[in-house]
Amino acid sequence: MPTHAVSAAKPTYPGVYVEELPSSARTISTVTTSVTAFVGHTRRGPLNEPVRITSFAEFERRFGGLSSQSAVGYAVHQFFGNGGTVAVVVRVAKARSGKAACVTLESTEGHSECPVLEVHAKEPGVWGNGLRVAVDYDTPHCDETFNLRVYDARGGAREAFTGLSMDASHGRYAPTVINSGSRLIRVEAVGEGRPDPSGTVSKPFGHELPDLAVDLTVKIGEVEREFTLYDPDCDGEAPCNVTELAQLLERKLRALPDAPGKHAFAGVEVTAFGRRVQVVAGSTDPEDVVRFLGECANDLGLEASVNGPVFPLEGGEDGDPPGPRDLIGNEADKSGIQALRGEDDINLLALPELAAYESVEDMVTVVSAAQRLCQERRIFLLVDAPSTWVSVDSARAGLAAFEPVRGNHAGLYFPHLQLTDPLTGRLRSFPPSGAVAGVFARTDAERGVWKAPAGTEARLAGVHSLTVKLTDRENGLLNPLGLNCLRTFPMVGPLVWGARTLEGSDALDSEWKYVPVRRLALHVEESLHRGLQWVVFEPNDENLWQQIRLSASSYLHNLFRQGAFKGGTPREAYFVKCDHDTTTDEDIANGVVNVLVGIAPVKPAEFVIVKIQQTSGQFEL
Repeated sequence: MPTHAVSAAKPTYPGVYVEELPSSARTISTVTTSVTAFVGHTRRGPLNEPVRITSFAEFERRFGGLSSQSAVGYAVHQFFGNGGTVAVVVRVAKARSGKAACVTLESTEGHSECPVLEVHAKEPGVWGNGLRVAVDYDTPHCDETFNLRVYDARGGAREAFTGLSMDASHGRYAPTVINSGSRLIRVEAVGEGRPDPSGTVSKPFGHELPDLAVDLTVKIGEVEREFTLYDPDCDGEAPCNVTELAQLLERKLRALPDAPGKHAFAGVEVTAFGRRVQVVAGSTDPEDVVRFLGECANDLGLEASVNGPVFPLEGGEDGDPPGPRDLIGNEADKSGIQALRGEDDINLLALPELAAYESVEDMVTVVSAAQRLCQERRIFLLVDAPSTWVSVDSARAGLAAFEPVRGNHAGLYFPHLQLTDPLTGRLRSFPPSGAVAGVFARTDAERGVWKAPAGTEARLAGVHSLTVKLTDRENGLLNPLGLNCLRTFPMVGPLVWGARTLEGSDALDSEWKYVPVRRLALHVEESLHRGLQWVVFEPNDENLWQQIRLSASSYLHNLFRQGAFKGGTPREAYFVKCDHDTTTDEDIANGVVNVLVGIAPVKPAEFVIVKIQQTSGQFEL
């Protein structure tokens, strides 16, 4: 345990002196094991940008939730439903497809209508057509600044930006403030002047208000109503300023009957700013324009500017689903799966869209690129069986296509899952990678990364059934080929019943045959890689080697105590060697220190053989 250094005590009298010294031991922290990356098409979200989320509710806010066109949405839903805790989502769309919704706000302050501010949805997609923008001048400097509010009519999100200016030298310059703070929109100044306010804005009232005891006719949308603005017998004292006038007008309008199912009158907002009032219908329907009709309304100046309650964004288009090249992406611009290169703490990768590819060759091409990334970043890839594998025979025949990608950084899972689609309430088949990733996360949390994410504890929550029901004999045909089977057992239900890597076929006889062995090694490698960063630029001598041995051994001993390794003693479970045998004089001259670490991983008990012998005679207990 590290201690704090204090100044050395100077002995001045006979006795015992205590001095604290800093510890030379450096600890190696364990890294994450089950953060899962999902790459593919979503309803919305930033393109080619990894976003870390911790719940499906957060996925709904950032990426628009479930969509019948998005396998990623369902996979994330199943991941969290099966015990997943942290996911990283990368939205990918076909290159040069999709369009962001937009609206151009105009200004009539200069008595000539001209565009001043373009408002675009933050990301491309149809989702942006549900955005609504409202503008008002209710600010401390109502002649110069404005407020802008954004509503997502479909998702419910709201944002407000106050005290904005169209002056680029102002501290609240609208494009700067909005573009840095909004998750819904981005804006661009295209002219001079402030955007007109939404709703109906009056002309400036004088210092003395006109006679308010008048009958007015108001029309919101297609609904027309009449009312008396001020009745001395019912309304008490007459308003003496614009603020009181706004309160009276709002109360009168809200009391008027609405059309069935509407909230246009009941939710009216009347705001006073300067010497004017702004009347906005209680609706996000752009057609609910507030109009005051007749001579009395003209005398009061209630129609200086008339707009809808909100300005709707339009023209958003979804991008086409990504193809193989889009998913693979480009390392230079970090698109597709290459966007994960700059992201730390990713342990699993799922590409649920691949299972629906008509061409198995395209699928294998993406898997090959994904495996290269996984090898470089110490990630394990979860591969879904193609949707065309609808029987044991088709699976056995189709496995030949995966021969070029039989690596040990991936596992292949078959068959697909049957779940109730939350959008339709009907059973649908889904690729299993999302649910399997959740099982990995749950197993890691409960037992450790060295425990095979399979067996009776690896239940698939929320799964109704499997698209192919396998028998023991059929499972016995597929397991030796390195194909992880999903099974259904009585009293337990659907579960994961295989823990081999793609390199785990019996014919290959690989030392990385089992998923938990491969993942434990990746975990150890990444932990040591990060935990030994302090070694760089230290003097390369026996003192350094001793500290490395101490740090690495302490870390491995902790894993040994948790049951990660086989062997009854630490000597049987692991070793760390860093001395003159591993680091020669030539290595020292070249600035190299070599550390040799060996571990004895626990392999899963794939075959449990019970031998029963019949005997005669009696047993005495």
